[in-house]
Amino acid sequence: MTIEGRRSLAPGLRPLRRIAAATALVAAGWFAIVVALTFASAPGKSMAIVGPPARALAAVIKANGHILTSNSYVTIARSDDAGFVARLYAAGALLVLDAEQTGGCGGLPPKRAASL
Repeated sequence: MTIEGRRSLAPGLRPLRRIAAATALVAAGWFAIVVALTFASAPGKSMAIVGPPARALAAVIKANGHILTSNSYVTIARSDDAGFVARLYAAGALLVLDAEQTGGCGGLPPKRAASL
């Protein structure tokens, strides 16, 4: 089969490939911005460490943070010291995101309604 014959088999795929490539580029750019902005987070904010719990807990301890909660693949931690995110990455964290911005995981217990 020639190259020209191959091109004529799927003329509708070319726009789909462009759309898929553009979507992937936008998603990658958004993800890079979210990760970069995490480094600019103020001290005392909750951070979500994504990865295996053992690795995340070890990173939080090495980075002098306080563990707020942990489940099967996300650990929420906090530190009042500047540079917490950089220390988490240096200690082996796979991915660190601002927990309050990425999904409302403030790491705080839910507020209880006042009893009447």
